[in-house]
Amino acid sequence: MDHKQDILDDKKYNKLIVALSIIIPIVVAALFGIKIPNVEPLTFLPPIYATVNGITAVILVIAFFAIKNKNIRLHKNLMTTAILCSVAFLVMYVAYHMTSDSTKFGSEGFIKYVYYFILLTHIVLSIAVIPFVLITYVRAITNNIEKHKRIARVTFPLWLYVAVSGVIVYIMISPFYI
Repeated sequence: MDHKQDILDDKKYNKLIVALSIIIPIVVAALFGIKIPNVEPLTFLPPIYATVNGITAVILVIAFFAIKNKNIRLHKNLMTTAILCSVAFLVMYVAYHMTSDSTKFGSEGFIKYVYYFILLTHIVLSIAVIPFVLITYVRAITNNIEKHKRIARVTFPLWLYVAVSGVIVYIMISPFYI
């Protein structure tokens, strides 16, 4: 693929990537504040979506080793699955928060600061990783492999941190679920 075609492919998807990178966090934040009246709280969802986050982390690691071993088909399938897992997580997370009150972290002392540090970095990076995942995926599907590799070196650790920290946040707050 020549350089002009790379630029055309990037531009073709850039507006969609920018739009999704802005719309997704705004919609999630808006829906987070909406409570559906007269609906049974979906209190069973947190352990499920935490598990999905954990599965995403495992998939990302396996996909990393797949590409290191030049198993492109497995890598591609795993990365598509990781994206689908992240979407499933997001849908369940929003559904839970639209039907249930937020749970307050109940511990005191140093552990409270550890929890809020992990939570804050998880939230900030979960927003920041959206365009990285989308750009990385687009560069793969448009066969712009050199650019894909460069951004994947940033996307992978960010996405892995978000997935793992989501599980840690769940484990730390789970004793306080009602």
